[in-house]
Amino acid sequence: MTSPPSPAAAPRPLPGPRRAATAPPSLRDGRVDAALRTLELTVRGRLDGLLQGNHLGLVPGPGSEPGEARVYQPGDDVRRMDWAVTARTTLPHVRQTVADRELETWVVLDLSPSLDFGTAACEKRDLAVAALAAVTHLTAGGGNRIGVVVSTGATTLRIPARGGLTHAQSMLRTVARSARAPIGTRGDLAAAVESLRRPPRRRGLAVVISDFLGEPVWERSLRALSGRHELLAVEVVDPRELELPEVGTVVLLDPESGRQREVETTPLLCREYAAAAAAHRDRVAAALRRSGAGHLRLRTDSDWVADIVRFALARKRTRAGG
Repeated sequence: MTSPPSPAAAPRPLPGPRRAATAPPSLRDGRVDAALRTLELTVRGRLDGLLQGNHLGLVPGPGSEPGEARVYQPGDDVRRMDWAVTARTTLPHVRQTVADRELETWVVLDLSPSLDFGTAACEKRDLAVAALAAVTHLTAGGGNRIGVVVSTGATTLRIPARGGLTHAQSMLRTVARSARAPIGTRGDLAAAVESLRRPPRRRGLAVVISDFLGEPVWERSLRALSGRHELLAVEVVDPRELELPEVGTVVLLDPESGRQREVETTPLLCREYAAAAAAHRDRVAAALRRSGAGHLRLRTDSDWVADIVRFALARKRTRAGG
């Protein structure tokens, strides 16, 4: 993924920035365990219960999700007759249903060098790990399993899907301590998404966490993934990627190509930069819609917990027909 140039030195703040009421803890000070414990308390205190009951199970039983058809037996509920199969086979068949009891979640976490950047309350990398922690704690319990594929561009880390609090904590600790890729390493989000499709996995929830910079070459992979799984895309954004302040001469760095350039931040350049950034974000949003993914945007200068709450409540209202 090619990222827009990032300021090599943090410029002065934008006029009237959005304040981050709750910033995820930094993972750079070496206190990873304390930071992850803070994340867990934050998620469970403010998000617990929002998404419970919003996923499909994968075991036969009373439910609403269609399962496989079988031959009718005396005592079966005639309201579950599958007339299409009955007409094709000339034998009466009933359609089984799937109970809402179990969920398997897979997360693709993009930690390429473009995520090692932040000019507000935190780095995008910290926010991406916080989003992974939120998904982990909200989908844990009840026999649910979660696994993750972490792509830095230089390496790919795969942690198999398992259940239990011990696995969740170990997974988050491993991800938080993963080494950063050197500047000049280009990420490959499409390849990371493709790794979830082969071999095919049981139906469940797929979450992709990235800044989605560069051209949307990942769209085809996401669209194929959403054909089998419920898909959620979490976009991580820093305000400097949307607006460039007038601070005079600055040195801009592309972390995924290593290229540097000295520019004069004139009013015209700042307007053109903002217009290009807005157009890129519109292309990303359109590609995610075409892929059938739910789109959650988190900013490093905003209350990420409140953003997740609003997104979760909006999805609840949509599913309830509100």
